[in-house]
Amino acid sequence: MSRTVVVGLDGSPESLAAADWAAREAVLRAAALRVVHAGEQQPHAYVPFAGEAVPPPDADLSARLLREVTATLAYRHPGLEISAHQVDGQPARALSAAAAEAELLVLGSRGLGRAAGYLLGSVASAVVARSESPVVLVRADASAIAENLPGAAGTAGTVPHGDVVVGLDLHDPHDGVIGFAFETASRHTAALRVVHGWSPALSADPHNERVESGPVTQAQQRLIDTLRPWREKYPDVEVTEEAVVGQAGSHLADASRHTSLVVVGRKNRRASLGPHIGPVTHAVLHHAVAPVAVVPHD
Repeated sequence: MSRTVVVGLDGSPESLAAADWAAREAVLRAAALRVVHAGEQQPHAYVPFAGEAVPPPDADLSARLLREVTATLAYRHPGLEISAHQVDGQPARALSAAAAEAELLVLGSRGLGRAAGYLLGSVASAVVARSESPVVLVRADASAIAENLPGAAGTAGTVPHGDVVVGLDLHDPHDGVIGFAFETASRHTAALRVVHGWSPALSADPHNERVESGPVTQAQQRLIDTLRPWREKYPDVEVTEEAVVGQAGSHLADASRHTSLVVVGRKNRRASLGPHIGPVTHAVLHHAVAPVAVVPHD
């Protein structure tokens, strides 16, 4: 089976930024790119990469959207295998199904709104909560939009600069999340920052093994020990461990302002009220500036 990266497209600035990010990532992974538009999503009115305005929505808009975007991506990335697909069904389910056998699913994520203050739309939120594949959410910030407009500087084929940052829970470190972060940092020739949030409230527990003097120092040592085999596996990756006081989510969101990617985990579990993504991942998804990769794990 060939390696594949899937990107969801609806014509919004966010999805155009996601398509551009996904194409660059597919090139780095030596993977094919599959561009998908879900049948029930009404395509946004948009200015395509080529710069010509698209006519008002009609029955052919989805096909034209896919054709315009794939043609531009193929021009920007010669040799990249690209296919375009219109899929039927409810968007979240259709996108999750399209990505079921892919290495990665990439979606657009709207910026912080004045009213909602959220990065996630309803489709992206539902996909993140249910997908069995890693999902990357990409914002349409000023630099990303600039790459997609006519006359922009020729930076679309480059990889964004900056560290990769991963949130690590020392109580339940998961190889899938750690491995994704190390592999991505190695592929992007980037440094890796590993952040663990430590709560001072733990010091009040006489049975907690970290109550001895210097709990943050002990957490730092545990980080070093946990990451030792990964350092040996990826000797090319420069790693920095950070045991920080406070909620990891807020630290990761702050770190996202100076990184190329934030990596967080999501445990595969279902509650009576539906899938949950966890407080740290929730905070990062709603407040991060950089693209965010959510890696599901058991």
